[in-house]
Amino acid sequence: MAHDVDADDAAPPLSIARQGYLFAGGTVREAPGRPMAGQLYAEFQIPHPRTQPFPIVMVHGGGQTGTNFTGTPDGREGWAQFFLRRGYAVYVVDQVGRGRAAYWPDVYGAPSPPRYDAVVQRFTAPARFKLWPQAHLHTQFPGTGPDVGMPGDAVFEQFYASQVPAIASFAEQQRLNCAALVALLDKIGPAILLTHSQSATFQWPVADARPALVKAIVSVEPNGPPVHDVEFHGAPDYFSDAEPRKVSGLGHVPLTYSPPVTEASPLEFVRQERPDAEGLVPCWRQKEPARKLPNLQGIPLLILTGEASYHAPYDHCTSQYLEQAGVRHTFIRLADRGIRGNGHMMMIEKNNREIAAVIADWLATALAGG
Repeated sequence: MAHDVDADDAAPPLSIARQGYLFAGGTVREAPGRPMAGQLYAEFQIPHPRTQPFPIVMVHGGGQTGTNFTGTPDGREGWAQFFLRRGYAVYVVDQVGRGRAAYWPDVYGAPSPPRYDAVVQRFTAPARFKLWPQAHLHTQFPGTGPDVGMPGDAVFEQFYASQVPAIASFAEQQRLNCAALVALLDKIGPAILLTHSQSATFQWPVADARPALVKAIVSVEPNGPPVHDVEFHGAPDYFSDAEPRKVSGLGHVPLTYSPPVTEASPLEFVRQERPDAEGLVPCWRQKEPARKLPNLQGIPLLILTGEASYHAPYDHCTSQYLEQAGVRHTFIRLADRGIRGNGHMMMIEKNNREIAAVIADWLATALAGG
């Protein structure tokens, strides 16, 4: 069955004490109809019993909505249900201008449409295209038959139906969503941020602005690498740097560095002459002496990377950049835990619960006594 609505019948029914939704951020704009714009949508569920003190705020990545976390395209439970069953309150976000946070063209401009080529090449069927060295290892996207991850497969069609337009400017996405997430934390109080891909560019300035309200960060394949994104070309010259340069090193929203970054004393970066190993990109780092990121220090942080994802060649660069900036953290390659074959959309892949268990174990340790 392509969409198995009974796939999780073995699990007991969820016990929910309270559920609802809220919007955070946004202002009324002087545009036709005077729309509210700049707000995110968050759907929440509070389990019974609630055994964990801090809720998890789940923030999807580029071209997606919160449906990434509320189920899978083949009908299994998602990460939201996994953590509800473990006593966490869960808030699932639709980013500004996505899903139930309405898109207003007169405010945001013409949207950037879903990109079919990027979806199949990077998310659902990378082993067919081999644009990066690890792509051939991808085995975990759900589906059956010869068309897994491609049009013609019912699970792919369900996933592709979930793709949505987005604000065209990545810098504007970051600015708007950072403000909205800060507003959400101000409403709900201390929380764990679980981000994926593009939304990791929000976690740094949100934690920078509200370090006391961010109790931990789970960063699933964070947008990267630092300084310059990567373009993929396939063998033999798999990688090249993309423009533009990221103004904060980690994104397009400024961060608090020590010593401070000023116009007269900007961030300076250098690129590795050679990568750390075959199949990896050369990393960009700060020029020494490196500035520190004081407001991110002391927040438990996990970076999680799949074996076959297009992040596999470069998430170590984000880890190294943070280490250089004095931000201690945990970096887990799933393959090192014996979890093989995962791509970028690991939260909906066949072994999504096994990966969620890695996150849950890390949280239990990281927040012990906190």
